[in-house]
Amino acid sequence: MTQEIITEIIGKYEPDQSSLIAVLQDVQEHFGYLPKDALTDVSKELDVPLSRVLSLATFYSAFSLQPKGKHPVHVCMGTACHVRGAQPVLEAFERELGIKDGETSEDLEFSLDTVRCVGCCGLAPVVMVGEDVHGKISQSKVSRVTKKYKK
Repeated sequence: MTQEIITEIIGKYEPDQSSLIAVLQDVQEHFGYLPKDALTDVSKELDVPLSRVLSLATFYSAFSLQPKGKHPVHVCMGTACHVRGAQPVLEAFERELGIKDGETSEDLEFSLDTVRCVGCCGLAPVVMVGEDVHGKISQSKVSRVTKKYKK
């Protein structure tokens, strides 16, 4: 089944290595991460060495080789957010979700990651859940934020 999906994704692009990053983006969008068998299929179909595919997949932080949660939580650790208390906010999310930075919950509902800057410094500290921006977050607001996204 993976093979059929990969063939369909590659069909949208030129079937050569120039489309590798775009193909990987689409694969990740479909699966939520880059499964090993999908990377093998991409390698074969684009006639690109698997080492090159893995090199790109591990170089860019936007790609993940592990499943990510349905609701990705990104805690900004840029200068403004850090100065205004992002570290305690991160720790509150870790307690609330029961996972550490870089991990995904067992039910695949949430993943937690730090990012360097989301460009909303005036709202620091900032947390993004998916595409939703939550500004001026404090430890006491963390459970209200996660409650909006829980099943």
